[in-house]
Amino acid sequence: MEAQYPAHWEADVVLADGGTAHVRPIRPADADRLRSFYSRLSDESIYFRFFGPRPRLSDRDVERFTNVDYVDRVALIATIGTEMVAVIRYDKTGPGEAEVAFLVEDAHQGRGVASVLLEHLAATAREHGIETFVADVLPANMRMMGVLRQAGYTAQSRFADGVVRMTLDLTPTETSAEVTTAREHRAESRSIARLLTPGSVAVIGASREPGGVGQTVLRNLLAADFTGPVYPVHREVRAVAGVRAYPSVTAIDGDVDLAVVAVPAGSVLDVVEECAQKGVHGLVVVSSGFGETGAEGRERQDELARTARSYGLRVVGPNCLGIANTDRAVRLNATLAATVPGRGKVGFFSQSGALGTALLQRVAQRGMGISTFVSAGNRADVSGNDLLQYWEEDDATEVILLYLESLGNPRKFTRLARRISRRKPVVVVKSGGTPSGHSAEELGLPDTAISSLFAQAGLIRVDDLIQLFDVGQLLAYQPLPAGPKVALVTNSDALGLLAADACLAAGLEPRPPVNLGAAAGAAEFGAALEGELASAGVDAAVVIYMPPLPGDAEAVAAELLRVSQGSGKPVLTTFEGHLGMHPALQVTEPGASRERPAPARGSIPSYAAPEEAVRALAQAARYAAWLSQPATPPPALEDLDPDRARTLVRDLLSIPEPAPASEPAPASGPAPASGPAPASEPAPEPAPGAEPAPGAESAPASESSPASGPAPELEPEPGSGSGPAPVSEPDPGAVPGPAPASVAGPAVEAARARRGVRSAAFAEPGPPVEIDAAELLSCYGLTVWPAEMVRSPEEAVAAAERLGWPVVLKVADPGASRRAGTVRLGLTGPEMVRHAYTEFADQLGEKVLAVQRMAPQPAVPTVVGVVEDPAFGPVVSFGLGEVTARLLQDQGYRLAPLTAEDAAALVRSVRAAPLLFGQYGYPPVAVDALEDLLVRVGRLANDLPEVARLDLDQVLVGESSVMILGARATLRTPAGPRLDGGPRRLS
Repeated sequence: MEAQYPAHWEADVVLADGGTAHVRPIRPADADRLRSFYSRLSDESIYFRFFGPRPRLSDRDVERFTNVDYVDRVALIATIGTEMVAVIRYDKTGPGEAEVAFLVEDAHQGRGVASVLLEHLAATAREHGIETFVADVLPANMRMMGVLRQAGYTAQSRFADGVVRMTLDLTPTETSAEVTTAREHRAESRSIARLLTPGSVAVIGASREPGGVGQTVLRNLLAADFTGPVYPVHREVRAVAGVRAYPSVTAIDGDVDLAVVAVPAGSVLDVVEECAQKGVHGLVVVSSGFGETGAEGRERQDELARTARSYGLRVVGPNCLGIANTDRAVRLNATLAATVPGRGKVGFFSQSGALGTALLQRVAQRGMGISTFVSAGNRADVSGNDLLQYWEEDDATEVILLYLESLGNPRKFTRLARRISRRKPVVVVKSGGTPSGHSAEELGLPDTAISSLFAQAGLIRVDDLIQLFDVGQLLAYQPLPAGPKVALVTNSDALGLLAADACLAAGLEPRPPVNLGAAAGAAEFGAALEGELASAGVDAAVVIYMPPLPGDAEAVAAELLRVSQGSGKPVLTTFEGHLGMHPALQVTEPGASRERPAPARGSIPSYAAPEEAVRALAQAARYAAWLSQPATPPPALEDLDPDRARTLVRDLLSIPEPAPASEPAPASGPAPASGPAPASEPAPEPAPGAEPAPGAESAPASESSPASGPAPELEPEPGSGSGPAPVSEPDPGAVPGPAPASVAGPAVEAARARRGVRSAAFAEPGPPVEIDAAELLSCYGLTVWPAEMVRSPEEAVAAAERLGWPVVLKVADPGASRRAGTVRLGLTGPEMVRHAYTEFADQLGEKVLAVQRMAPQPAVPTVVGVVEDPAFGPVVSFGLGEVTARLLQDQGYRLAPLTAEDAAALVRSVRAAPLLFGQYGYPPVAVDALEDLLVRVGRLANDLPEVARLDLDQVLVGESSVMILGARATLRTPAGPRLDGGPRRLS
């Protein structure tokens, strides 16, 4: 009987050179595909795999290799188009151990195929309790050893009998995580570079109709003076816009790197297959008629992404404006916009195709300039995450602007942003809601939570497009302020006061405005600005030049440029009400033409009103403050027992431990074959970063070392598998609290299943289980203040005697803390307890109450929560526990796990935070203990995806410690791994 096919293991992946492939489990129906694959292998690849010649696979070999049980014997293949290009497999050989082997077609070696397959196979192995991979490798097969060593796992090697036996501990390590992240970054960055730096472009659907979509793109490409050949494709005409046309993309004589597709939606898939046949690297689909039109269009859009990726192509769009690159070596305008800004330092990503033209016009009107521009439209494939990976390494991009309508993988987005914001500022406008055409689910968190998570990642979130460009032009041309102190130099007393008020409202510290008077000229402005910038009490300056009568503006501008150069402090202006980069305030980029000026660093941005300049400066100051904080990992904590916590959660949910599967029958012959999984790549030279293959005389008997990091260039592909396979080898036989968001509903879980994120180790999600979380918290060094449930006045008195006086009597309902009149404090004797119990029973009808020892006072009540968000993953929330704070929803949010800096920022992010620091008559409390609690809760949330919700209500913060008065958790079996967890895959 055929084993159940695990479709959830399927994934689209980006390879090291930027192309794509599809990874999936092997099936019996792949027999002919396997034979075809094997026929294309070189003799050396076969020798490295089987340790001897094997010109063909027997029918028995093929049957064995394609029939696996997906537990003890697992094989994954990589396909491009309809062809298999690589295979990797493991065969279980003992408890927790399996033999691994892989094989990569010679034409695809060096593309990182084996590395990504190894990541996916290791993940499936861990799900089935396999902790170790073993591979026997010929000493000459340096590339296979390089791939195994460079995976980041702890690797051991031993040489004996002419074979190197390599052993990999599959326990994820910090090094393996770094390797995966680095490879993901390089691959995705290269995939975008192939789109933005093409050597040639085909416009498919370029017609003679004036104003047609295809002809518009073609004319814009020609008008921009694209540096490579442009090929119009039209099935009937000989030329379009005076350029020779071709009946199909396959009829084009030369290579085609990029294809702009402007044909009707129903014909796009045929075009994709033609482009794949031609060897095109990427597609820009400007055609509409996809997800934005409804369910049928959404299905067509999903098929577009699947088909393109399966053939190794990335797709921008559909329903997009296009892409542009202002590099003088490229000069690409493959958009529908006739106006593209000149060369600049800003990378600009917009999901909206309709807004794209207007946005580009605004940038051009401001004189800002861009490095590259991408409009993703419905975002079927290429997303903002891909562009972040590209811009991180792009020397021409110093500032990143994002207009987002949806987030396909929010957790990955925040992870990338947190890293990239350390190098380059990222400014974001996130619109509310998700357009129907986008390949992304609606976000479940409130908008305030999303703002908090963006701030944690160092993102600069602004409210609208005007502010996006206001902040962008400051960051692109001026340095960051070192602090909040602002000098104001003006020739208008009224405007100076407005600017000072705006500074105070934005959290800046203005100095008294220097009013030079209406008649001030260049000399006065220069002297005043120079004096202010020279002061140690000034971090930035705003200059307001609004003369009531025309003056010598050119001279004033020249003086402002002269004084600001070399000061190291940002200078902003309101210069005659001009918005953007005033020509007189620009430092010209070397090599820029007069027709297309390119402002350089040191140019001074101008704003229509001083309040706009101040708002932009405040955003830059907050970003600079975030940047000044060290990037530290989550702190090491004592008194943790995550293994006990996992066991406790599994027991409560009745999830079986991932026990090793049944032992396979012993194989006859010298060594069990691992199937044509190995990659045998000719590699006379060692792979970059790989250790030399041990020789018979010099190899150490046992060699153990952590694997090296990723090679700087393309990853090496392994050569062969684990030794000769004998031909005759036989087959082996909530309580609701103040947490910010709800748990994923069926629609979200179904979406995750469609994306292939369910894992074989994950049980079917059952009903949620609500628990008292005291024991779970104890695994993370947190103690809940003891309480006892009582059902009569006498039981209440007895409980108070055991707990110790004074006590608190409260309604047992965990949600009662949000209702007035449900707690009686400071009960010092039996009569007070009896009276309070009777009062509750008579007034509220409550019979089951809780007795708890009175916590030391004074203390400030707070509330801590966790929610496992389907998009962002575990999110920690914090707020004060008083009724007013709850009504105003005064809460802060951070992604788990939390660093010490995250915890400190979370505490200070709420508006009521001053109450924790001794203000407004409250005593100072143990904020350090509160921050430690938040870090521990964040660690719990990160470790246990089964914790769908956790409510600590209330947490009293006293003068020397914190006391958890109540803790409830909702557990749920995860539908699959978190979106940004597991091996690399495209969303």
